[in-house]
Amino acid sequence: MTLGTTFPDFGLTPEQRREAVLGHYYEYPGMDGDRGEIWCYTDAMSYRAGTTVRLQVSSTAPVFDLRIIRDGAIETQVFEKCGLAARWQDTPDQCSVEGCGWETSFEFVIGSDWPSGAYRLTLEADGRNGQRIACHHVLIVQPTAGRKSGRILQVAATGTWTSYNTWGGSNHYQGITGPGRNQYATSVSTQRPWCRGFVLLPSDAPRVPLEMHTAPAAPPRYPHMEWAFANGYSKKYASSGWASYDSLFFRWAERAGYQIDLASQHELHFAPEILDGYDCVAFVGHDEYWTWEMRDAVDNWVERGGRAARFAGNFMWQTRLEDEGRRQVCYKYRARAEDPVYRSADKTRTSGCWEAVETGRPAAQTFGLNALRGLYVGWGGCAPRGARGFPVYRPEHWAFAGTGIYYGDILGSEGHAFGYEVDGLDYVIRNGLPEPDVDSGAPDGLQILALGMSSLKEESADIPVEDQFLTDEDAKFVAEILRGDRSEASVEKIKRGCGMIVNFPRGDGEVFHAGSCEWVAALKRGDAMVERVTANVLDRYLGRQA
Repeated sequence: MTLGTTFPDFGLTPEQRREAVLGHYYEYPGMDGDRGEIWCYTDAMSYRAGTTVRLQVSSTAPVFDLRIIRDGAIETQVFEKCGLAARWQDTPDQCSVEGCGWETSFEFVIGSDWPSGAYRLTLEADGRNGQRIACHHVLIVQPTAGRKSGRILQVAATGTWTSYNTWGGSNHYQGITGPGRNQYATSVSTQRPWCRGFVLLPSDAPRVPLEMHTAPAAPPRYPHMEWAFANGYSKKYASSGWASYDSLFFRWAERAGYQIDLASQHELHFAPEILDGYDCVAFVGHDEYWTWEMRDAVDNWVERGGRAARFAGNFMWQTRLEDEGRRQVCYKYRARAEDPVYRSADKTRTSGCWEAVETGRPAAQTFGLNALRGLYVGWGGCAPRGARGFPVYRPEHWAFAGTGIYYGDILGSEGHAFGYEVDGLDYVIRNGLPEPDVDSGAPDGLQILALGMSSLKEESADIPVEDQFLTDEDAKFVAEILRGDRSEASVEKIKRGCGMIVNFPRGDGEVFHAGSCEWVAALKRGDAMVERVTANVLDRYLGRQA
């Protein structure tokens, strides 16, 4: 990457830049006014071949055209139909929570010749001003049942997509819920459109980590949110979604010659047997929200001999699925105060973070790392000038074969593989090598291969506190979970985090975890070392090498 030294200019005033970061802007019906608009969603996230897709459309135009392409290494059109009937459909004020409730506008059947993968729907119509209007949606075609020797199953982080989706005003971060219409939603619906940027993005859309050299004492900024505000995209487009994360791995794998299938996290929850056909399952990008049942599916599969390759960051929150998976519940920071499960006899399903004592199931038990000892890198006031890759400690490990990397080298710096949000553990250094701390919760046999620095607190003398996006709220929350209080002394103890690459056996299986959201961005950018490590892991887990 060629890095600049000045922040990009998207034509915003200082006041607009502040609104872009601290304001609450979102997609809602009627927002495009006189121009007109079209929105859509489907009745499920994923489908098997031969099943019917019900498409719900609300449009100011009476007809629309529909085109569907498989979004892989090569974009392949599989369906097109023009002149489909549409109408404007009323939407509940709390559609983010309740769902839009639109009637079905069009139905089609998933073809038996449609390979498993992500399929992008593009709907176009005539706007009121004579210009074309459009919207995009993505659905997943599940693999067929049976043994899939030599194939990878990628599990799309659809729980995280659902959590960050801003369409209708509320998600698990901000919202128009509560008495003051200013609270995040503890329950969000899948029955609404994806926000702008989750399905399709321009190639130059900024990512979260700063793609520039910031000079000392230069106040860090948040270019991705400035770009979103200036160009009419969701504030969360760079935080989650098919376009920013999952698609980057899927396309790379197909270009590299791997046979790969795709599933949603709903399959882990409702049909865990989908894993049984695969030797290697991949989890990528920003993969933050899981149900208890999803973890059970992966844990049991690995114990039986499965090999999990996780190139992802921020394994943090437990969710619950309700209404046959159409509603996702996560009380998050308010779990102890508001989640009714916390007041029940069995508190283990409380929808807070995995490290909470009432849950009793630390995140590291599944993937070796957790978010509370990791978190933010490379944006705002959180290590904005830090390492862009993973400092390597154990270059002799099989994952690094053929990279030419040495002890102390930085893996992934060319492609900025280390960033946004990362996962870590408490550790100690002995003889120049990191080991999990005895109280870290690391699984037996875990090796720390590489690690870098992160922060749970936005400490910046250059950014006024009132202008900081991250601030110290997460650090206070983590201090409360790990140390029992939110005092400054407790925050001081936990504010320094790390991001790691780890590997460990489990039962008859094995787990490799490169704990960074941005690993997939390095694949997109063609970072040769990251590509080689990824291939080493996949090849070993597919049985192609020792």
